[in-house]
Amino acid sequence: MTPYAPKNILLMPNAAVQKAALLADRISACLKTHTVEHSIFYYDYEHPTQVPLIEGHDLVIVIGGDGTLLRAGHLCAPLDVPLLGVQAGRLGFLTELTEIEIESNLGRLFSADYRFESRMMLQAEFLENGKVKHRWDVINEALVSRGRDARPIEVRVDLNEGYMMSYIADGLIVATATGSTAYALAAGGPILPPELRNMLVIPIAPHLSLDRAVVLAEGAVVNLRAISDFEVVLSIDGTTPLPIGPEDSIRITANKRSLRMVRFGEPNYFYRDLAGLLQRNPILEQESHD
Repeated sequence: MTPYAPKNILLMPNAAVQKAALLADRISACLKTHTVEHSIFYYDYEHPTQVPLIEGHDLVIVIGGDGTLLRAGHLCAPLDVPLLGVQAGRLGFLTELTEIEIESNLGRLFSADYRFESRMMLQAEFLENGKVKHRWDVINEALVSRGRDARPIEVRVDLNEGYMMSYIADGLIVATATGSTAYALAAGGPILPPELRNMLVIPIAPHLSLDRAVVLAEGAVVNLRAISDFEVVLSIDGTTPLPIGPEDSIRITANKRSLRMVRFGEPNYFYRDLAGLLQRNPILEQESHD
C-alpha cells in the first residue's frame, strides 16, 4: 500500500502508564497544529472494560511498550488499520518512535514520508473432536506448555506432509518473525528479519529431544497434540492460558491478514535497533535507576 497523509487518527495511550498520557497530550498538540482530526482513547490494555472504536480511522497511534502495541494490533489487524508505535514502556522491539522523535517524525507522517511494513500473522485454531471451537489471530506466538505441575509434556507435531517429530519439553512455541524477538528468543531461538513470512517452531527446555528451532515455509500447516497426565495449556500472544486435553489439537497456518506498521527508518533499522537492545537490557537499566 502506498503511504498517505492520515486524516483521522486515533491515539491509544496505555491508561496504566502515566508517561503514555503525557505523550498523548504532546502528540495531540502536534496534530492540532497540523489541523489533523483525531481523538484520544485511554485504553486499559490489561483489563479492558470498553473497546475503542477503531473503524473509520486511517491510523492508530499506540503509546506504550511492546505489549501495548501487541494488544492494539489484535484490534487493528482485522480492520486493516495501520499502527504507529510510540515508546512509553520498557521494551521497544515493535514501537517506532521515542519521545524525542515525536514532533519531527509526525511532520514526516503528514507529508506521507514513511513506509508501511507488513508483518505476517498466524491463525491458530483449537479443535475438539475434529471441530473448530476457537480461532485466533496470532502476532507473536502460539504456546503449548505445561500447566501448574512442573513436569515435562510430550507435544507431537504433524505437518501437512505428515508426522514431523515429538518433543518432550516444558512446552512448544510456534512463532512468527515478529515473535522471534519475544518468547522464542528467550527460549534460544534464532532472530528472523521482520519481513520474513515463515513459522518458527522451537521447544522450551527439551529433554532428550531435538533442541534446535525449525523454520517452516509460509504454506505449512502445523498440527499440535499434547500428551500428558497433567495439565497442558494453550496461550496466544501471552493471553490467559486455555486448558487443552489429549484429544484436542491445535492447527496453525499462515493468516490471510497482516499487521501493517508505520516505519520512518530505512529497511536495515531492525538490525541497528536490535544491536542496541541486545547490548543493553532496557529493563535492567530502568530498574537500576528506580
